Amino acid sequence: MPETPPSVTQPPIATPPVAIPAGTATAAEVRQAAETLKAAIDAHLRAVEARVEELDTAVLEAFDALAAAAEAYDELLYAVHDEVTPFEVMSEAPPDYAGPDEIEALSVFIRRDYLVADPDALAVAARAAAEGVDPDTATTRSALLDIFDAYDADEIAYRAEELGLQPADSTMWVVAADPEGVVGWHDDPFSEVDEEQLLYRDDVLDEDEDDEADEDDEDDDEIEAEETLLS
Repeated sequence: MPETPPSVTQPPIATPPVAIPAGTATAAEVRQAAETLKAAIDAHLRAVEARVEELDTAVLEAFDALAAAAEAYDELLYAVHDEVTPFEVMSEAPPDYAGPDEIEALSVFIRRDYLVADPDALAVAARAAAEGVDPDTATTRSALLDIFDAYDADEIAYRAEELGLQPADSTMWVVAADPEGVVGWHDDPFSEVDEEQLLYRDDVLDEDEDDEADEDDEDDDEIEAEETLLS
């Protein structure tokens, strides 16, 4: 199958673009970005209509210009009017699947990014979630520790605005895995994570496996989940 350029798709739920600092963009800039986007759409259509081959250079260049114009407009629209467009630019097509058709094990990787949009709201939520929080010494770091200790990741995603967090990009990967590889990873689950930057880690371990490995440790026999706060 011939290679085709990336395409613009419409996802079911639009996510906010990367934030532009409040007060740094104007309505006039949004209007100018909209005009630039319109011109890019016209230029892209002209290039497509004049295409002479599947991977026409003019079409690819027009696509890149259209993607950049759409991203700029989306960011400015959100910064000034707190509104998003329903479009998302796919940077590249995913690679062809090369795994087995009959799946014996799988791994789910989820990444959710947030901006601390309202430190005061975060502090209030932390005081409500945890006992003994001193507002005079609390920091956003300590507040985040309290929040992630009190709520699971799905609830934080659902209550993000209430917690003073602004959702950014997120992704979930479901990956076919080696059945022997779904155990024994607890010492190094994310090999590329900088542990010096790690705020919170929540490991939910298999109770039977944990008991077998630590059968001589009376306390470990009752552990179903290990939660580590890094100080």
